[in-house]
Formats: sequence, C-alpha cells, structure tokens
Amino acid sequence: MSTKKPAISTLGELKASGWHSISIKDEIRKNLIEKIRNGEALFEGVLGYEKTVLPQIQHAILSRHDLILLGLRGQAKTRILRSLVNFLDEYMPIVAGSEINDDPLKPLSKFAKDQIAVKGDETPIDWIHRSHRYGEKLATPDTTVADLIGDIDPIKAATHKLNLADENAINFGLIPRTNRGIFVINELPDLQPRIQVALLNIMQERDIQIRGFNVRIPLDISMAFSANPEDYTNRGNIITPLKDRIDAQIITHYPKELEIGIEITRQEAWDDRQESATIHVPHIYREIIERAAFEARESEYVDQKSGVSTRMTITAMEQILSSAERRAVMNNESTTTLRIADIFHMVPALTGKLELVYEGEQEGAISVAKHIIGKAVSKTFKNYFPDPQSRNGDDKSKYSVITDWFTKGNEVNLPDVISFDQYKKQLDSVDGLRKLVSENVKPESELEMYSWMDLALEALHQNSMLSKEDKDDHSRYSDMVGSMFSSFDGLKDEDYEDFDI
Repeated sequence: MSTKKPAISTLGELKASGWHSISIKDEIRKNLIEKIRNGEALFEGVLGYEKTVLPQIQHAILSRHDLILLGLRGQAKTRILRSLVNFLDEYMPIVAGSEINDDPLKPLSKFAKDQIAVKGDETPIDWIHRSHRYGEKLATPDTTVADLIGDIDPIKAATHKLNLADENAINFGLIPRTNRGIFVINELPDLQPRIQVALLNIMQERDIQIRGFNVRIPLDISMAFSANPEDYTNRGNIITPLKDRIDAQIITHYPKELEIGIEITRQEAWDDRQESATIHVPHIYREIIERAAFEARESEYVDQKSGVSTRMTITAMEQILSSAERRAVMNNESTTTLRIADIFHMVPALTGKLELVYEGEQEGAISVAKHIIGKAVSKTFKNYFPDPQSRNGDDKSKYSVITDWFTKGNEVNLPDVISFDQYKKQLDSVDGLRKLVSENVKPESELEMYSWMDLALEALHQNSMLSKEDKDDHSRYSDMVGSMFSSFDGLKDEDYEDFDI
C-alpha cells in the first residue's frame, strides 16, 4: 500500500514494476487486516460503537459483503460510511482519461481498450488518490437510472461525431464512474422502487446495462447504504429483491452511556471562543445537556420512532456557550462560567430537533423542551445531592436553612446577562447555599462554585421546594408557599367566585 504517488506513467512501466490488480473488496479486506494487525485506529471520531456496530462492520468487510447501516437520525451512519475510504490503497493506477477508472491490466470501457490496442505498452497511466474512489448519492424521489447507471448522450455523440450506437456515446452515471471504488447511497428507502430495480444487477451480477446497448460492463465496486427505519412507512420502502442482495444489515443506536454522549458532544461542538472570552464549562453542566437527550428519548411527548439526534446536544452546547459568550462580552468580562440561565437557552436546539406526538403538540414545543431540561437538571442534581423529595427526614433537613431563608420573604433575582459580581452577590446572600454545595461536591474553582450554587436553586425549584418566575431574560426564585398566596393579590371580588371557599 503506497503512501506516495508512484512515478510510473505508462502501461509498460506498470507491468515491469510487478504491480498486479485485485478486486476492490479484496483490497479493503487486505488493508483492514493490516490495520488490525498494526493496532491502528479504524474509525476515527466514532464513539460508543466499539463493542456493537464497529465489530459488525469489520466482519462484513472481512466477508467481502455489501452492507447497510440501519438506524435513526444522528447515529453517525454517514460518518462511518465515509470513513470506509480509509481502507483503500493510497493510490491506484488507471488508464489515463478513463471515465470509469479502467484497470490498465483489465480494461472495461471501449475507450480504454482502444487506447491499449493502439498504444500498447506506451498507453499513458494516471494514479488517482483514494479520496477520488468514493462516490455518494443522497436518494431523492427525482433520482433517475441515468443519474446512477448512465444513458446515451446525444450531445456527446454530436460533438464527437459519433453514431448513437457507438459505445463512446454513453454518458456513464455515478456508479460506473466509481468503478474500483466504494459507492454509497444514503436514505435508500427514498429511492423510487423502479430505480432500486436498476441496482439489482450491480448487487448480484456486478454489471451494468446501458439502454440501447447489448454490451454489459462488469463493474468492480463495493456498495454500501444507509436507511432510517422510519422511512420504511413514511416515505418509501426497500424492495425485497434488493434487500435480499445486501449481505449485511447492521443496526446503529444512540449512546448507551451518559459519558459516551458527553464525549461525542465535547468532540463535535464548537467551543473555541477564545477571541471573545474564556468560558469555563463545569462537567456537571455537560451531564445536564446530555441527560436532556436521554430524557427526550424516553419522553411521552416525543415521537420515539423519529428519534432524538445526537446533533441536538451538539447544537445545544454551542447555543449554551454562545449565551455565556454574549453575557461576557456585554459585561466586558474575559472569563465566565456556564449558568442555569445559559442551560435554558438551549431550548431552540430542542424545539428544532424533537418530533412531538399529539400530546406534545398540545403542550407546545417550548413547554416540552423546558420540561425535558427541568427533568435533566433534577435527575443530574440527585446524583450529587440528597434527594429533596426523599422521605428521609435527614435528607430533607439539609435544605431547610435555604428554604427558611426564602420563607422569610427573601428573593434571588438573576437576569440572564447579570455581571459575575452581581451574580455572586445574589447567590452569596442565600443562607446555607454555599455550605450545601461544599458538603456534597468539590468545585474545581470559585467560578464553578457559583455554577453549582445556581444549579442547587434550580433543582429545588424543579422539586417544588422553591417558586420560580421565569420571564424572557430574568429568573426570580422565591418561597413556594408565599408565591402561591401572592397570586391571589389583585383579584377582584367576582374572581373569587371561581374558588370553592
């Protein structure tokens, strides 16, 4: 497997070098075995599949199988398929000028055969990089057989003064142009059934037939596909004969562990905001973001057949960071840390990526998003602190100093863009809040201490121990009972008729 473009430029030189051709699937198999033997990373950047999906893909390659990745959106299907190109040789020789990457030793097209017949060992050779041996098509309803396989090109025939019966008048489609390479069709069920039929010969007999010609061109190609189970009923289907010809069906999945999801988001999210401010991200806030995805995947308001993409947590993290960045810029602060106010600014990331069932539509997308975030905050908090809803009196008593402070009529006002000094002052004013955090966790810095204190207030609200008035850009925490009675203030006499008192 050469890593440098060879200097060989003619067919004669290629023969003299001892180079020999092997099939595309044997080439992929050979390079996979070499990488495994050398302990090399096989699928860079793909996390959470080490014991499930990736071994199955390796088994399919070793078996020289075509494969399909079947899974919900945002499960790295396309990334995995595009990484298959790394199992190809760095460079491959072709007959110079060939449209279908003709093997100089086993030419297929009329063009390549004519070249070799006329020039013999002086036939020019080109070397193409493996990145040019990968073809991909997103299946759409308007995709045609000509797009994938090819058709007669009257304009080409007229330009070159060719008879329409001449093979050189063929305009090859995407698949033959990827001969001796890997071709991927994404979202396969979206392909019209009559177009899927055109793939049957490629999958089994490994050849193509162009309309109007008796000639068959035996292609050397590795095929791979992706599909979403939802598509089987909503937009289309994979015809049975084609499904039968795909050797390996591999099921993908969402991260099964919270930490895996956190690492995926850390890897993919754009968090380099150094030109404006240094943003500290406490690990607990990463947990909350990822927990929101786990909660959404179990929510009765969300259509689970549609799935909850891992892209949701990536965009959520970026929006949260942007919220903190904007606040830092407004307050002329060079360093800041994430706050609960920032967490709730990931609502647009959720509303844009959650498909709701009827009950969810009734609640409203924003309400569902906030509900999911609230559950994520509460569950994450309970991993580090005593359960505020515990029947154990000792556990509940740990929050009594804080709740008593609010019972006295005190409040905490936290505008979204409040400066750190004012933010610190508000949180420090709450009796017992810092002590609660210090007794249960060990923040890495003073900045992080206040992020934990902020989280504790929100968790107490989520567990119905504090009231929260949440406006567009301002949150106010107060006593739960006091806020209930204050809601009666300003009612007119006739308003009380609605209450049984």
